[in-house]
Amino acid sequence: MFLNIIMKDILGTPAILIGLFALIGLLVQKKESSEVISGTLKTIMGFVILGAGAGVIVGSLGIFGQMFDHAFGIKGVIPNNESIVALAQKTLGKETALIMVVGMLVNIFIAKFTRFKYIFLTGHHTLFMACLISAILSVGGLNSSGLIIAGGITLGSLMVLSPAMMQKFTKEITGSDDLALGHFGSAAYLVAAFVGKLVGDKSHSTETINVPKKFSFLRDTSVSISLTMTILYFVVALFAGKSFVETNLSAGSNYIVFSFLKAIEFAAGVYIVLAGVRMLIAEIVPAFKGIADRVVPNAKPALDCPAVFPFAPNAVIIGFLSSFVAGLISIFILPLFGLSVIVPGLIPHFFCGATAGVYANATGGRRGAVIGSFVHGLIISILPALLLPLLGNLGFEGTTFGDADFGVVGITLGSVAKFNSTLLYGVMLALFALPFIITFIKGPVEIEVKP
Repeated sequence: MFLNIIMKDILGTPAILIGLFALIGLLVQKKESSEVISGTLKTIMGFVILGAGAGVIVGSLGIFGQMFDHAFGIKGVIPNNESIVALAQKTLGKETALIMVVGMLVNIFIAKFTRFKYIFLTGHHTLFMACLISAILSVGGLNSSGLIIAGGITLGSLMVLSPAMMQKFTKEITGSDDLALGHFGSAAYLVAAFVGKLVGDKSHSTETINVPKKFSFLRDTSVSISLTMTILYFVVALFAGKSFVETNLSAGSNYIVFSFLKAIEFAAGVYIVLAGVRMLIAEIVPAFKGIADRVVPNAKPALDCPAVFPFAPNAVIIGFLSSFVAGLISIFILPLFGLSVIVPGLIPHFFCGATAGVYANATGGRRGAVIGSFVHGLIISILPALLLPLLGNLGFEGTTFGDADFGVVGITLGSVAKFNSTLLYGVMLALFALPFIITFIKGPVEIEVKP
């Protein structure tokens, strides 16, 4: 029972997990008790605020999704990480939890002894990836301790390699090397960044769009998001019809007024997320210095994707819209290749599309943000369709993992398992060895010694 509390209620609760890292960091620095209490609570509070904002966004987009489905009659598989993890926990709960714990220990080990100094702090994504790995490996024939150890090693390796592959661009976005991106959508973000660089010009940033004086109010992110989402909600509500909205969604309230309030609710959710991110970063980075100095010298906290939203708010909206349009187009493309229809989920297209927009804007400005995010939208529509057949019984549940890295990892491991299950161990060991090989070739990161 005690072990279950630790793994499920403490390590499985992202806010508490990230608060523990802040607490340890502050204690290692021997801060005053008042600073330890304040820093720990504010870190947890920042994460809770972020989660509250995300909850508001999810609720608003849930209504939008129901109106959209009814309006256009689209049926298919809807990617949703939380849903498929909940289903998997019925049969793989123990394996998922143990892989998560082993993965976090492996993450710290790799960060300690290689040049990849990243500590992955996005707890829910750690859980999601642990779940995916347990599902793929069990379908591939692994079980018991072999599944847990191999899965944990794979997860821990991904927890340092994923932030590392984006760090060059993350530094450009944030203007510092103090934090990293800890989000398993990095494969598609990387593609978006390269596409942005190929087609755009980063000097023409989305954040420097010239707005006529009479439209200067649009510079306020909250206002521009509210107007954009109001238009989208109105259009979809009109297609869904007055009767459907008022009977099934608004409890009798006028469907236009209801749609307007849901659009404003969405904008409010974004505002809350940004506020939570600012508080989280303000507390976790200084607190993390204790861990960096004592346990993993020169380490960087890898944080959830909304951590980059405040650096390019306009790119957030452009990225979301471009990614979502690509998702809509993919509905007609996927059946041509005999693949399941992936209904564009508003959640992955908002959070991941927005992140892709920020990264593509950093490399290619406005044009880069539009085209890079569009390509991202295609990627997170195609990968889930390819992943479905490899998930075993979970592939028949009408949902799947949404973010890009889940598709890349699942398809790679699943394909290898189909070819030769023994080869799986070789692939996972190679993934674990990669940071050590790169460190051996390039040498350790030079630690700056400040007077």
